[in-house]
Amino acid sequence: MYRIFIFFTLLMLAAGSLWAQEKNDPKYLEKVQTIESTITALYAVISGEKGDNRDWELFRFLFASEAKLIPTGKAASGVSSVRYMTPEAYITASEQWLLDNGFFEKEIFRIEERFGNIAHVFSTYASYYSETDETPFMRGINSIQLFHDGDRWWVVNIYWTPETPETPIPKRYLPN
Repeated sequence: MYRIFIFFTLLMLAAGSLWAQEKNDPKYLEKVQTIESTITALYAVISGEKGDNRDWELFRFLFASEAKLIPTGKAASGVSSVRYMTPEAYITASEQWLLDNGFFEKEIFRIEERFGNIAHVFSTYASYYSETDETPFMRGINSIQLFHDGDRWWVVNIYWTPETPETPIPKRYLPN
């Protein structure tokens, strides 16, 4: 039992040292002090009008080392799939599309659960091409896992799926 305790203690210390340089950047530190500010920054950093560059430095700052972005969905063939991306892979895959099309993702409802230094946020979103659009082109749910290291919140994973006619968002995950 003692060996297991030592192993996990060393593992946590090693993980903490990997984050030490990133977490002390004062430029964005106020954006990760609360769950609310972290989620707000997450939605804001990917949102912008057509041609607007995103602040990818802030985007990277939000995520823990080894974090994953995990979209799910159904292909035209009807087969469901899941994809695992690092924050860097997400930037590579989406940067040009965001510039070419414009994209605003807005949180419309949230359920938050927290225990100690971990939190889970079930965040219902609506997506628009422009901030002035009245009707979203897509809605869905982001399942966001976060970790607090004593100084700040880190996004550990974002796992999401869009709403479809076959899987509408349940009323309990929508605003009243």
